[in-house]
Amino acid sequence: MKASFSWLKEYVSIEMSASDLAEGLTMAGLEVEALTDRYDYLDSVRVGQITEVRPHPNADRLKLCRVDLGDRSVSVVCGAPNAKEGMLSALALPGTLFPDGTVIQVGTIRGQESAGMLCSEGELCIGLDRSGIVELPSEIRVGQTLPEALGLSDPVLEIDLTPNRPDCLSIIGISREIAAIQKTPMKYPESSLPTDSDDINRYTSVSIEDPDHCPRYAARLLTDITIAPSPFWLQDRLSSVGLRPINNIVDVTNFVMMETGQPLHAFDFDLLAENRIVVRTARDGDRFTTLDDKDRLLAPHMLMICDGEKAVAIGGVMGGQNSEIVPTTRRILIESAYFNPTSIRRTSKKLGLGTDASHRFERGVDPEGTLIALNRASQLAAEVSGGRLIGGVVDEHPVKTTPKTIHLNTEQTNGFLGTDLSRDTMADFLTAIDFDVKKIDDRTLAAIPPSFRVDIGRPVDLMEEIARLSGYDTIPTTFPSISAGTRLPSRDLDLRDRIRHLMTGFGFTEAVTYSFMSRVSCDRLRLPPDDPRKRLVEILNPLTEDQTVMRTSVIPGLLEVMQRNISQQVRDLKLFEMGKIFINTDQEALPEETEMLVGLWTGAGVPASWHADITDCDFYDTKGAVEGLFSGLKLSHSRYTRRPSDTCLYLRPGYAADIALGDAVVGSMGEIRPEVLSDFEIKQTAFVFELDLNRLFSMVPDTYKVKPISKFPAISRDVTMIVDRQIESGTILERVHRFGEELVESLHFFSVFDGHPIPVDKKSVSFRITYRSGTETLQDETINRLHKDISDRLIKAFNAALPA
Repeated sequence: MKASFSWLKEYVSIEMSASDLAEGLTMAGLEVEALTDRYDYLDSVRVGQITEVRPHPNADRLKLCRVDLGDRSVSVVCGAPNAKEGMLSALALPGTLFPDGTVIQVGTIRGQESAGMLCSEGELCIGLDRSGIVELPSEIRVGQTLPEALGLSDPVLEIDLTPNRPDCLSIIGISREIAAIQKTPMKYPESSLPTDSDDINRYTSVSIEDPDHCPRYAARLLTDITIAPSPFWLQDRLSSVGLRPINNIVDVTNFVMMETGQPLHAFDFDLLAENRIVVRTARDGDRFTTLDDKDRLLAPHMLMICDGEKAVAIGGVMGGQNSEIVPTTRRILIESAYFNPTSIRRTSKKLGLGTDASHRFERGVDPEGTLIALNRASQLAAEVSGGRLIGGVVDEHPVKTTPKTIHLNTEQTNGFLGTDLSRDTMADFLTAIDFDVKKIDDRTLAAIPPSFRVDIGRPVDLMEEIARLSGYDTIPTTFPSISAGTRLPSRDLDLRDRIRHLMTGFGFTEAVTYSFMSRVSCDRLRLPPDDPRKRLVEILNPLTEDQTVMRTSVIPGLLEVMQRNISQQVRDLKLFEMGKIFINTDQEALPEETEMLVGLWTGAGVPASWHADITDCDFYDTKGAVEGLFSGLKLSHSRYTRRPSDTCLYLRPGYAADIALGDAVVGSMGEIRPEVLSDFEIKQTAFVFELDLNRLFSMVPDTYKVKPISKFPAISRDVTMIVDRQIESGTILERVHRFGEELVESLHFFSVFDGHPIPVDKKSVSFRITYRSGTETLQDETINRLHKDISDRLIKAFNAALPA
């Protein structure tokens, strides 16, 4: 909302400076976002004296003027007929930007250089005269800027209003706030309507078929009008708040809307079939062409203003082309109404059509201000158009509003705000903004809000008014009492933070996706009919068609993130997300919620570098991330067992594994099936892992057992065996752990080989065992004997053979 000082001063005497007023309004709850002067664009316009005028050598209608600016003299090409020697005028220097977008530059006109432009009142936007350059008073000093010479200054406040303050969407509304801050009186405009013996009811009528959508509709009729440009004062007022003048009738309706906050609309009366108005909702499938020349499909809930045959406006939003004001208009019907705010908002959002009128109606205009604005607009329209105002008014008011009395306890108010204000002070604050206040007893006030304060309905609303009028900055600062008692932080929160720290340390980026998904996501994942994740929880009011059910898997969300990144040429991704999935149990009970950790890896296995070959990530990179996570959480003895082909679901058979800790399966991992990736429009390999955090958290130890690092050296021995291809390598290492040999410190695989000369159904595996004692230096004989014993036991256990 913009408000210029010159307009505000018509209703309240402003005693504060512009900056102090901006701060005062902000402290009163009306945040001033910007404070500018509407004549700033004239700072590069200087007072110049024409010292020489001679004909243009190449144009009969142009002149060459020499203009003295005090500090220098410039040559200007001018076509004004009134340019003469000795005349003071306004010279716009190069770089001047006028409100209509014109930029003055040094130019060459018919072969002669022009270092600026001598301007008329109309070009300077300080008047309407464009017949010649402006002639300034002789007492003005040459070289001054035009605002300095003529005293042109008009600060403009740009206020960011909250939705609950529609009363301040008007110049009068902001003036009321200024009057309350300064404790000065308001000056409301008075309407003096011309008298006419004729009766409007002879010419027109209004019928409201849907009073819930339109509780009040009033109209006045003007005849014998002349459509013309508005007088300068009216154009200037609209320009001061950023509105473009159109014609005298439309400008009057916009002026009154900005002045009072009540939107109005003027119809060409001769274009209304049967010369009457019918207020009703649209019919399903109706179409309507609005003033912006767009054909719009209407819905049954939309309120329409109609004549005897057709719709002529979308109520509270925009008029139609079939009744707009044109140069030949001679009779107009001016509308002023109160519409249901919810109805207007639904219509505006459904059509994607926001206007100054809908912005005000959907927040709530003054239901008792309908006639005040209508009378004001009718008076001004008659004055600027030379028209005749038909006597009487049509005022259909089927649903009336009743004032509501709100009782306010002053002790509770002070306790709520932390203030120490007296009952009389609170009453004065409310009275200053037009509340009807009565003092019931020593600590109780009864307040009736004015009709324009549609946001006031409870005692806490009155408390807010008192707080902002006393000044938020005057409320003392207090601190809440904090108990000295302490408690341990939540274990689950701490574990989540540890997981985030570990995963980001591995190079993963945390993603946060919606807890909703599309119904077809389960089909894209190839889930079988009996899979629990097919039991979906329906959403009653989904945001979009792609978010109609609660998610039963985090993977679809991450795959969609992957697809969007790849479409932006980001092909190397390491993502993880912690979030809940929701499994439907039955129609009555709440769904089962399971917290999951899901990671996705695609693209390069290591970052690009000059000293490392770039290779794509694989199954073992993902497995390494999971093992690293377990290690950071102090979880040991993890196992990765091949998943049967018929349970792989969305994971590629032969490239998937169940993840177990001890005897409990806590998740799965593997490569996403190509068919699943194709359904998500992805053509790049991806690997995922899923972990059930509900199970995982219960396994994380609260305490750790440690032992000192041995000071004695380690000895390593390698084992190479030929085993069946179907034997999982991890099973071999697990068997060594089960032997329980105290001297075995660690072991790891370093080679797996199949192919010639290894038999087709066999593979060669090689791993290293590290031995160390905590009490002595080991001897080769001891280690050789122990190592042979372990090798023999493994060969027997797995029916293995030693390589030839």
